[in-house]
Amino acid sequence: MDTPLDVVGVRVLGSLIEKEITTPDNYPLTLNALIAACNQMTNREPVLSLDETMVSNSLDDLIRRSLVRAVHRSDSRAKRYRQVLSESMKLHAAETAVMCVLLLRGAQTAGEIRTRAARLFDFNELGQVEITLQSLMTLSRPLVAQLPRRPGKKEIRYAHLLSGEPQENTADQSALEDVGELSRVDALEQTVASLRADLAELRARFEEFARAFQ
Repeated sequence: MDTPLDVVGVRVLGSLIEKEITTPDNYPLTLNALIAACNQMTNREPVLSLDETMVSNSLDDLIRRSLVRAVHRSDSRAKRYRQVLSESMKLHAAETAVMCVLLLRGAQTAGEIRTRAARLFDFNELGQVEITLQSLMTLSRPLVAQLPRRPGKKEIRYAHLLSGEPQENTADQSALEDVGELSRVDALEQTVASLRADLAELRARFEEFARAFQ
């Protein structure tokens, strides 16, 4: 990979992986379905509000990196998108599930990964998660790294490497929070503008109705 993925790319890729596993009948995803997946309120940390332009630009970048592919289904006119990270890196199901939850929810302990990946892959025991993490860390191009133990904490956390080398209090995490905050503000502004337009239309209709009885 030439440069690390930005926060939007991480969310788009993680969402595609998730939906491939959890909603195979609706996969590959249309742009609108992908936007909705990226902005889910559940199983996302943090929750974002990405718009069409942000997701479209990210898809172009991911396609260029050969991490996503655009496809056409015979039963749909809309262009659809699927992830090819699992295919290109020859990941098995357990590895794909671990990568998915790390992309969608950031650095986690092995126990957290096992719990959050339950709907994606059935890990029989914690040791199976740890073996999978070791496998991802020892690929020819490692996809996961172990984070330094935090002061006062016993458990070790793991993070994906698609955004570069992970560090505590990384700029990437701050950027992700910034994107989330800005996109939420944009969404609120759009909602307010829409409500104002609706109110103006209602006022116009009311005035027209009132004039009819004058």
